[in-house]
Amino acid sequence: MTTLYVSHPASFDHVVPEGHPERPARMRAVERALEDERFAGLVRASAPRADLEMAALAHPRSYVDALVAAVPEEGMVGIDSDTVLSAGSLEATLRAIGGATHAVDAVVAGECRNAFVAMRPPGHHAERTRSMGFCLFNHAAIAARYAQTKHGAGRVALVDWDVHHGNGSQDIFWDDGSVLYCSTHQMPLFPGSGAASERGDKDTIVNVPLQPNDDGEVFREAFETGILSRLEMFRPDVIVISAGFDAHRLDPLANLRLEAEDFAWATRRLMELAERCAGGRIVSVLEGGYSLEGLAKSTAAHVDALMGR
Repeated sequence: MTTLYVSHPASFDHVVPEGHPERPARMRAVERALEDERFAGLVRASAPRADLEMAALAHPRSYVDALVAAVPEEGMVGIDSDTVLSAGSLEATLRAIGGATHAVDAVVAGECRNAFVAMRPPGHHAERTRSMGFCLFNHAAIAARYAQTKHGAGRVALVDWDVHHGNGSQDIFWDDGSVLYCSTHQMPLFPGSGAASERGDKDTIVNVPLQPNDDGEVFREAFETGILSRLEMFRPDVIVISAGFDAHRLDPLANLRLEAEDFAWATRRLMELAERCAGGRIVSVLEGGYSLEGLAKSTAAHVDALMGR
């Protein structure tokens, strides 16, 4: 069984202002990292374009239509101080959704062991009815819903190790007992949510905040005791990873001190759990990571682990 890698050039067409950290160079860093000969065994696929009904799996159709209507014919428009729309943004985010759902199809069908979807913009800050934090639609949340609606997954776990709390994913699944949302993240930090006391209406929100300057040892302990133990009890049918790599020590937007190998360790631990209760089914979706060096090293370590190394 192999690992599927999904991407698309449309990621480069989501244009942001000069100096913005969520820039097309992120995708070039990922692509260069995965050009190494040790990744020759990856199955590579082009992300299909999702239709708008896919976005509506996690967002009201009125919100989807309003976002589409706001896309400019040229140039850029600001949604907020951090989040912009350009002429290529809709195509990029629909390809990101299409890539995530295609990966779910392939993993559930047993065509591959697991999958990594590398697209931008990221998605985990997108709430039901609000774009923010560089994010337009919530691709990981859509992938989780798609696994349920298309493939009948009864329980899906969404595991988020981006350094910024995934307020959007938490908002979408707050009152849903069929999706377990688990997050490690730095606090205090944008967006200000993610306290351990935030548990959801059905006790299926698991927040394990870390403090500035926490290192890989602290992260691993928190992940082991705070997240893996809950996943064991939940026994998901599919695991979706919001794979942000901005907890790396080189990242300019945060203050955690993880190394690339810490992400590989977390990946392996999730794979071990997935083998026990989810038929090995894991779909990983790229989120943040704003040091190009840290992003490249962490992506390579993550995909190495997915490939069984």
